[in-house]
Amino acid sequence: MAWMDGSRTVAGRITLGDVIAHLGRHRPVFHSEADLQHSFARALWELSPDVHSRLEVPQKAGGSAEHLDLLCIGPSTRTAIEFKYFTRRWTGTVGAPAEDYALKGHAAADLARLHFVRDIARLERFCRRSDQNGLAIMLTNDASLWAPPGIGRGRTRDRDFRIHQGRELVGTLLWAEGAYKPNTCTLRGAYPLDWKPYSELDGAGGEFRYLAVSVGPSPEETDDGPSQV
Repeated sequence: MAWMDGSRTVAGRITLGDVIAHLGRHRPVFHSEADLQHSFARALWELSPDVHSRLEVPQKAGGSAEHLDLLCIGPSTRTAIEFKYFTRRWTGTVGAPAEDYALKGHAAADLARLHFVRDIARLERFCRRSDQNGLAIMLTNDASLWAPPGIGRGRTRDRDFRIHQGRELVGTLLWAEGAYKPNTCTLRGAYPLDWKPYSELDGAGGEFRYLAVSVGPSPEETDDGPSQV
C-alpha cells in the first residue's frame, strides 16, 4: 500500500505524533470533542502553516452525503480525520492561562467502541483518492477502553468491537453475535491497536491516553476524483 510508510503523516507534512505531542503540551485536557477538533487544527497550523484545515466537510460515500470531522489539505496530499473524545468524570484546573474543567462521565463504553470502529469504516469509504489517507483518533481517560477485559468476563454484545491494547480489528464484526444486524461492521483492512500516553493530571480519571488508527486507500478502489460534495 502506497500510504504504509506515511500513514501517520498528516497531509504529507508532519507526523501525527508530533502534532499530538505539541497539542499535549498546551492542552492536556479538553472541554468537549469540538474543543479537541478545533485545538488539533490550531496545533497543526502552528507546526505546518501550509496545511489547511477544514471542519465538518461533506463527503460522498455510497451515494449519500456524510460529514468528516476534519480535512487537512497539504500542498500535494490530504488527510481525513475522525475524532472521538470519551470521558469519565474529572474536575481540575490546568493550563496557562489556568482553566477550570468539569468533564462529564459518558455512559455506555460499548457504544464508544462501536462508534470508533464505525469511524474507521467511514474513513475506508472516504479514502478512495490516491492522495488521501485517514486517521481515526480516540482520546479518553476511561481505562476500560484501553484495558483488556478481565479473566472470566462473559460474552458482551460489543465483544467484537473491543479496542483494548494489543487487539487487532479485522473483517466482519458482529454486534451481539449478529443479533442486531444494523450494527454489523465490515472492515477492508486489518488494524492493530496501540494506545499511547497523552497526559497525566491529578486525581482519579487524570490519566489520558489516545488511540490512532491509520487508513490508506485500497489500490483496487482508488478514485482520483474529488471526495467532497
